[in-house]
Amino acid sequence: MSKKQPENREEIEISRIKLPKPDELYGVVLQLVGGDKMKVRCQDENERLCRIPGKLRKRVWIREGDLVVIKPWTVQEKERADIVFRYTKTQVSWLKRKGKLKIELD
Repeated sequence: MSKKQPENREEIEISRIKLPKPDELYGVVLQLVGGDKMKVRCQDENERLCRIPGKLRKRVWIREGDLVVIKPWTVQEKERADIVFRYTKTQVSWLKRKGKLKIELD
């Protein structure tokens, strides 16, 4: 007993890659400042001093040139932010292929 698949069905794309929420932005790490802080150029053309929150600090290693998702602070939203997620190289290439990336990478 096997189930037949309909022949003319549309392909549904399943994605497990995290995309930014409405209050989050893409960013590229420019410089490691020290400790858990780094300078990030964001998609809104601001440079922010970003920190890695405690739950990500020991789990994620972030280097210069990495693509990250940031969440600006509510108090100093033009100067400070938290890093929420870091993309791998294969995830970055997938985002470029699908046209979901809204920032220029160096």
